[in-house]
Amino acid sequence: MRSAVTIGFLALISPAVASAGAATCGVDLQVRFIEGAPVDRFVISNGSDQAYPLSEVAFDLSASAGRLIFDTQNGGAGVEVFQPFQSSIADIDVRDGATGLRMPMDGLAAGAEVSFTIDVDDQLTASELGQIRVSGSEMSGAQVVFAMNGQPFLATFDAQNIARITPKCDDNA
Repeated sequence: MRSAVTIGFLALISPAVASAGAATCGVDLQVRFIEGAPVDRFVISNGSDQAYPLSEVAFDLSASAGRLIFDTQNGGAGVEVFQPFQSSIADIDVRDGATGLRMPMDGLAAGAEVSFTIDVDDQLTASELGQIRVSGSEMSGAQVVFAMNGQPFLATFDAQNIARITPKCDDNA
C-alpha cells in the first residue's frame, strides 16, 4: 500500500515527467546524500551559471535498493538513533517511517547550496553498513523531483549517493 506522500510524489511527476534529456540545456541541479550517523544530510546544489525558480524538491525513497525510510522519532520505525527534519529554509514535519518528503523552495541562485538533516535508515536484514548507516548502493534508485516553472524534472540517485539533472543539449535544436 502506498503512503499519501508517495501518492503525492507520483502526482507531482505525472502524467509526463521531464527527464534529464528534456528541456534541461544548461541546467545542472543535484542532490547529494551524505551519510553521517546519527545525522544524515541532503545537499541540494545549483552548479549552473544562472538561478533557477525551484518551487519544491520532493524525495521518494520507496524505490531505493535499501528500502530506505526517514527515522524521525525515538522508538519508531528506524534503528537506535533518530533525527527529525531540520533546515534553515523550511520547517516541515516528516512522519517517522515515511519514504517521502516534499520541501518547499524559493528558487536557487547560481552556485548556491541548501541542505537539510534527517536520519535515514535501511530496512534490509543484511545491509552493508548495518541498518543505522546507509551506503551508496542502498540509496541507489531513490528519486528526486525538482519542480521548476510548474514542470517536474526527475533525477534518480546513483551508487555514489548523487541524483542529478545535467545539461543535455541538442546541437540541432
